[in-house]
Amino acid sequence: MLEQSGQHAFDYRLHGGSAVRMQWHFFGQSELPVAVQTWELPPGGYEGMHAHTDQDGALEEIYIVTEGNGRLEIDGGTFDVSVGDAVLAKVGATHDLHNTGAGPLKLVVVWGAPGASDFSNFGSAQLAQQVRETA
Repeated sequence: MLEQSGQHAFDYRLHGGSAVRMQWHFFGQSELPVAVQTWELPPGGYEGMHAHTDQDGALEEIYIVTEGNGRLEIDGGTFDVSVGDAVLAKVGATHDLHNTGAGPLKLVVVWGAPGASDFSNFGSAQLAQQVRETA
């Protein structure tokens, strides 16, 4: 099943921030327990400071930058991010994302309720564990 870039894109204002161009990939089709979205923030655009807590639906979010430069504030820390960087916002972490570049900031954002999965039988999971143990 193919979904082309921009095929189902829409503008959405997140958490009191600026409008974000968003595409929710395979909405209503995938049975994975996560949302997979691409976001595009314009220069100066921002998500809006927020947290996902047990009270309003506990969620974890992973942000992966695919184009541009930004700044992510999370639990009082500030991180400059660029292409290839990834940030994990755990349940309850207060966070906000800003586009600090002259062009669009594009990301893949994966979010969902935390839960356990066992990928230990996959060779890539075994190598990922080894790499993290030696880092």
